[in-house]
Amino acid sequence: MKPLTREWVEKAEQDWGSLHREIRARKNPNYDAACFFAQQCVEKYIKARLVEAEIYFKKVHDLSYLLGLTKSIEPLWISYEEEMRLLTDYAVEFRYPGASADLDIAKLARKICKSFRTTARQSLGLKD
Repeated sequence: MKPLTREWVEKAEQDWGSLHREIRARKNPNYDAACFFAQQCVEKYIKARLVEAEIYFKKVHDLSYLLGLTKSIEPLWISYEEEMRLLTDYAVEFRYPGASADLDIAKLARKICKSFRTTARQSLGLKD
């Protein structure tokens, strides 16, 4: 695995840990942040796979765009397209006034993230 790929994976795993801490927090849980960390974890795993395959990507956070770049190397990942749109929306929508995530939404974000994380890690030859 390339050193830069490893760095993306390490950062993704930090977001994975932060997501779990926020969902489990008994005092002042931040479900908005949990959704953001779910999106960030997935984003970084996609970018790790792109780096490993030497596919250029712009500095963007749109998971649908990034997922589209993986079509030639991970054609089955397109099955996550709807979930990627949802996570992208969560990462933006809950960071501004007018909307907030609750525990159920945060758990859904975690479920999507967990599923994709497992898939991405397998693709990168990592244990779950």
